[in-house]
Amino acid sequence: MNSVPRVLAVLDELLTAAGHGDRGALWQLAEQGRELDANLVRLAPGAEVGEHQEDVLDVLLVVVAGGGRVVAGGGDVLNLAPTTVVWLPRTSRRALVAGPEGLAYVTVHRRRPGLMIKSSTAHEGGEAPCALDRVCPECGRLSQDQEPVFCSRCGERFPER
Repeated sequence: MNSVPRVLAVLDELLTAAGHGDRGALWQLAEQGRELDANLVRLAPGAEVGEHQEDVLDVLLVVVAGGGRVVAGGGDVLNLAPTTVVWLPRTSRRALVAGPEGLAYVTVHRRRPGLMIKSSTAHEGGEAPCALDRVCPECGRLSQDQEPVFCSRCGERFPER
């Protein structure tokens, strides 16, 4: 593959073009052959991404507009403002809370491997249980939580069960 650098998005333009009530993932890196995932996410004023843990990937979070805070699993609070860069190491528990102006941020992490269908001939026991209730309705990410409340990628709330 012969790739060349190019501009994929201008974040200020994306935020300006989005409707006032638009939230969740406003943009996602979707280029073929990439090794990274990136998302521009906007949370409404006071909105939260509930406490969760990413077991597989480190995530870099860069605040581009608004403010808020990260509440770490141990209760530590990290304040967020434009140009703040936060490292969210894998296995860390954290929650995000948007401030009164809302919060817009970019997340970047290694690309997740695709879901794979494995042969059932290697073991007995039938099909695995359906996991559709753990797929984010906004961005399609499969949550590792058995009963997810918020998507750890885009912040969307999962439907009530």
